[in-house]
Amino acid sequence: MNEHATDRGPESAGADLVDRARLAGFAFAGVCSLEPSAYADELHAWLATGKHGSMGYLAEHAELRTDPARLLEGARSALVVADVYHTRADDDDAALAPGQGRVARYARGRDYHRVIKKRLHGLCDALRETHPGERFRACVDTAPVPERELAQRAGLGWIGKHTLLIHPRGGSWVLLGVVLTTLDADPPAGQETVADHCGTCTRCIDACPTDAITPYSVDARRCISYLTIERREAIDQSLHAGMGGWIFGCDICQEVCPHNSPRDREALPTGAQRRRPEYEPTHDRFDLLEVLGWDEKARRAAFERSAMKRAALSLMRRNAAIASGNALRQGDPPGLRARMESIAQDPGEDALVRDAARAVVDRPGSGGG
Repeated sequence: MNEHATDRGPESAGADLVDRARLAGFAFAGVCSLEPSAYADELHAWLATGKHGSMGYLAEHAELRTDPARLLEGARSALVVADVYHTRADDDDAALAPGQGRVARYARGRDYHRVIKKRLHGLCDALRETHPGERFRACVDTAPVPERELAQRAGLGWIGKHTLLIHPRGGSWVLLGVVLTTLDADPPAGQETVADHCGTCTRCIDACPTDAITPYSVDARRCISYLTIERREAIDQSLHAGMGGWIFGCDICQEVCPHNSPRDREALPTGAQRRRPEYEPTHDRFDLLEVLGWDEKARRAAFERSAMKRAALSLMRRNAAIASGNALRQGDPPGLRARMESIAQDPGEDALVRDAARAVVDRPGSGGG
C-alpha cells in the first residue's frame, strides 16, 4: 500500500470512498473486504440444475463470480454503490390500455450502465490521484461480480427471497455498481450489515405468475425477465399466459414486496427520496401493433439511450406477439387479431415471431383461423 493510504488508515480510507460516492450522487454506498463468496456451493448447484437457462456466461465465469478479488490483481476491498430508479413515493404505473405492452421500471429511463459507469469512472480517476500506486476498477453489471452479495456485506441491505437486494427503508428499486480496489479500506464508522427481514413472508413467491421463485432462488427458465430479455429462442407456450403484458422485464415480485410499499417522501432515507433524473420514464409501455410493425430502424429509434437496446428486433416482436395473445384473451383491440393472423401466415416472416403468432392464432378459443 502507498504511504499516503497508510497514513490515513484503512477505516479513514473506507470513509473517504463512501463520502466520494455520495458526492457523486449515489443514494447508498458502503465498503467491504474481498473474500470468496459465501454462496459458491449454492451457485454451483443452481448451475448444475440448468436454472440459468441459456445464460452460458454465468457458468463460464462461475469461478470469477465466486472470488471477485481475481478480477483485479491485488484487490482487497470493494466500494458498492446504488442508484435509485424508482421510489416508494412514486405512483406512476397506470393500468395498461388494451393492446399495450409493459416495460420494467429500471428500463424506462436512460441506460443505467452508462449513467452509473460514467460516474464510477470519474470516481476511479479521482481516487487514483488521491491514492497513487493503488488500482481501481469500475464494474456495472457486465463483469462477473456478485454485486448483490457485496452490497449485502457493505451494509446496503439484504438479499430477499426473490434474490434482489432490499434496502431496509429504501426498498429494492435500486441499481448497483462496484469499484474493486487494491486499497485496504475498512467499513466507515456506523456501517453495519442488515439482517434478513423477509421473515415468513412469501408474497413474491405467491405472486409470480410463472412460478419461477422458490425461497432465495429463481429458476431463470420460468422468469419473465429472463424470457423477455435473455432467451433468444421460442418460449414454451405453457408460460405465455403468465407473461401477461410484459414485453421487456417484469416487476411483479417487487410490486408485491412489503418493503416497497408506499411511503411519504419525508419517511424515506436521504438519497431515496427522489430517483435520479436520468431514470425518469420516457417509455413505460409500447403499443403492441407498433412493435409488431417495427423494422430495425424503428427499434433503434425507440431504444436510443435505453437499456432496452440490447433486445434484438426479433426478440421484441416475439414478446409483442405473446403479449398480443394475452391481450386478445381480454377483448379484441382494433387490428391486433388481423395482424397476428397475417404474421402467422407469412412465410417470409422471422421464424421466431411467426411461431409465436401461430401459437396465439392456433390456441383453442382464440377465434383465429
